[in-house]
Amino acid sequence: MLGILARTMVKAGMVKPCGLVKPVSVTRITGRYLAHQEGLPKLPVPPLKQTCDRYLAALDPIVDPEELNHTRQLLEEFQKPGSVGERLQKGLEQRAKKMDNWLSDWWLQTAYLDYRMPVVVHSSPGVVLPRMVFSDRQGQMRYAAKLIAGVLDFKSMIDNETLPVEYLGGKPLCMNQYYQVLSSCRIPGTKRDNVVNYALDKRPPTHITVVHNFQFFVLDVYNSDGTPLTVDQIYIQLEKIWNSSLQSNKEPIGILTSNHRNSWGKAYNNLIKDKTNKESVRAIQKSIFTVCLDAALPRASDDMYRTRAGVQMLHGGGSRWNSGNRWFDKTLQFIIGEDGTCGLIYEHAPAEGPPIVSLIDHVVEYTKKSEMVRTPMVPLRMPQKLRFNITTEIKKDIEEAKQNMNIMVHDLDMKINVFSHFGKDFPKSQKMSPDAFIQLALQLAYYRIYKRCCPTYESASLRMFRLGRTDTIRSTSVDSARFVKAMDDPAKNNTEKVALLDKAIKAHRAYTDMAIRGQAIDRHLLGLKLQAIEDLAALPEIFMDTSYAVALHFNLSTSQVPAKTNCVMCFGPVVPDGYGVCYNPMDSHINFSVSAFNSCQDTNAARLAQGLEDALVDMKTLLEQTPKAKL
Repeated sequence: MLGILARTMVKAGMVKPCGLVKPVSVTRITGRYLAHQEGLPKLPVPPLKQTCDRYLAALDPIVDPEELNHTRQLLEEFQKPGSVGERLQKGLEQRAKKMDNWLSDWWLQTAYLDYRMPVVVHSSPGVVLPRMVFSDRQGQMRYAAKLIAGVLDFKSMIDNETLPVEYLGGKPLCMNQYYQVLSSCRIPGTKRDNVVNYALDKRPPTHITVVHNFQFFVLDVYNSDGTPLTVDQIYIQLEKIWNSSLQSNKEPIGILTSNHRNSWGKAYNNLIKDKTNKESVRAIQKSIFTVCLDAALPRASDDMYRTRAGVQMLHGGGSRWNSGNRWFDKTLQFIIGEDGTCGLIYEHAPAEGPPIVSLIDHVVEYTKKSEMVRTPMVPLRMPQKLRFNITTEIKKDIEEAKQNMNIMVHDLDMKINVFSHFGKDFPKSQKMSPDAFIQLALQLAYYRIYKRCCPTYESASLRMFRLGRTDTIRSTSVDSARFVKAMDDPAKNNTEKVALLDKAIKAHRAYTDMAIRGQAIDRHLLGLKLQAIEDLAALPEIFMDTSYAVALHFNLSTSQVPAKTNCVMCFGPVVPDGYGVCYNPMDSHINFSVSAFNSCQDTNAARLAQGLEDALVDMKTLLEQTPKAKL
């Protein structure tokens, strides 16, 4: 049961519900991070009655009246004085008193570490960066060197605790995730994974890993005096790596990390029995981050380029291409293709999208600067190539992982578009939230195709609270349902439609505000369920109810991930008949990605992407054609 829950909820993160995060400059104060964290409030446990009422309201547009009635009766029983609900609520409140955050450990386990599907496509998001133009491979190396130096520059702010604190709606945010993304790695298990963070070691790692032609190298990025290598020095080292990994017939050991977690857990235990293998794996796990120097993919037309780049970030293109040029358990992997395709993929357990995007924005700006640092003429040690002894059994595991990867590659249906008619400027001119406007357009696009409303997940940041991760904004509401049904109804006039749109946008905005203040329903219900698993012999009926299964079957799993950089994040659907939709609203255009599975006859990424574009244009036209005075 938890497995199902984790599957439906794994797209936890990637989330900033609104673009209100602004950095504030700070001076260095040692221990500032700790003091800041301790000043943050704890995540509240919402009142039981409030959650039950809001849960019923959220079910209204997605379950039939009979089912809703049944659930209403179960909820009445659940929250009576002296009932099981009241007992579980008290248990949660006690847990909240004792812990820094009553949810974060549970969430890490259920949404990520207990989840057994491959991290590729099903969990790890990719990010497509603006296309680079490299005239030769020296251009690729030069850019890689600058990018590495940029990440190290960002790392110095983390190490010195001078990272500007972020704010959302005037409230300071938890900065903990920034301390989890570098020098960390997921470790597979046969039943459950875990995450290790070597940044906290007495001697933190000073190397990165670079992978080229499926071959891994350790590259030390600090001089003996602790200063980072300059761009020129890194470039020289990357040249050495390139020249000692020209053979392209090596076993793609990294592809093992893309397999089903139980299979990879078993293969991992087998792999590290060998001392050399164990040391090589440990060097990858301990590295600050990984850089993947990818081979060029076959040329794509300009309108397909972004989509092709998206799949390269998500899975590498298959075992014949770059899928073996990865270590998918590594928290951060930057990908730099010979053909100028650039981006990254990150393992989702330690962090959500915004800290990753913050790092990207810093690094992209850094790569634009011209180098002023004089390079010391110190000869540098040859980067160490990591060796692997491949037994017949490991070879068999690699072949299995290749086959499974290629099945995933063929199954992923992806479309990345740039919507160029308008950006967040238009909704703002109408005094409407851009995020709510895009979410309503998505509701309209889905309704037009399927003639029904579906459970929709949009991630909301809980970083106002200590160790906060995410909760769910349920974008499908009674108000959104009324609007999408009215939009194409000839019996309704424009003034009525605009009034319904306005009401639906305000409802979405209100749910967003409620969610970021820790008052949404999804994590509270999950907490009550996990408390029941810890305390009771049997699960309360509300969690065995059909409505609960329907509510967690997110046909639309969505996230707004705003960035200064003209990039877009992408991720896979969380259910077999669903879509994954991610968007970055810029001032005058919107980058968005839509994913689906080819194995589902009813879904089609290009159709939903086109439907979303049409819905956005139609909503703008509706607002422009309706005189303001009549509202």
